[in-house]
Amino acid sequence: MKKDQIKKFTGINGNSRRIRALNTRLNKIYGPFKPFRPKEGVEELIVTVLSQNTNDINRDRAFRNLIDKFPTWDGVLAAPQKKIENAIRVGGLAKTKSRAIKKILGEIKSRYGRFTLDPISKLPIDEAIETLTKLPNVGVKTAACVLVFSFGKPVIPVDTHVHRLSRRLGLVSEKATRDQTFYILMEIVPEKLRYPFHIYLIRHGRNVCKSQRPMCGGCALSDLCPSAGY
Repeated sequence: MKKDQIKKFTGINGNSRRIRALNTRLNKIYGPFKPFRPKEGVEELIVTVLSQNTNDINRDRAFRNLIDKFPTWDGVLAAPQKKIENAIRVGGLAKTKSRAIKKILGEIKSRYGRFTLDPISKLPIDEAIETLTKLPNVGVKTAACVLVFSFGKPVIPVDTHVHRLSRRLGLVSEKATRDQTFYILMEIVPEKLRYPFHIYLIRHGRNVCKSQRPMCGGCALSDLCPSAGY
């Protein structure tokens, strides 16, 4: 994303000073940041695919069903799509996701000779994002999840909660897409805060700043939020 586009879609609060203030406030609400235990790269990628348009509980059930049915990635790749579809059905969009999983695993095996994404961990972030998004059905958000959760890279995935709160808090403009929001946040969020800020925004989006009927009256960020009360 070019710098003039970043400037165009950056919101009125789109600066590192406001990010630090928000992060400090969120830290007081939700407590000290604790990173998740890293997953292996391919596992994180498949889990992220399964997470699309579902909740964490059904995502995890779908992944466990998949691994119980096919203990190895070779087994998943060799399996008929219909059997994968049946295994992950609890996560929703089973036909679409099963097709994507087979294509992704096939491309990884073809590219690296085995089921690994470790070579990507050695790349600069921009190049790693570009490389991952060349995999079938892998977008910027999915790539970012792999980089931060598996390889500890300073990136900030933009899911529905992060995107919604970034717009409401004035970090990005109302017209910014998810991918545009990602590149803007990568510019304005200090590296050390990207992972915790991501987690805090998700928690706040689930608990307070909900898609429907946000609880602005009881929100500890209301004095920092241009959307409070609307």
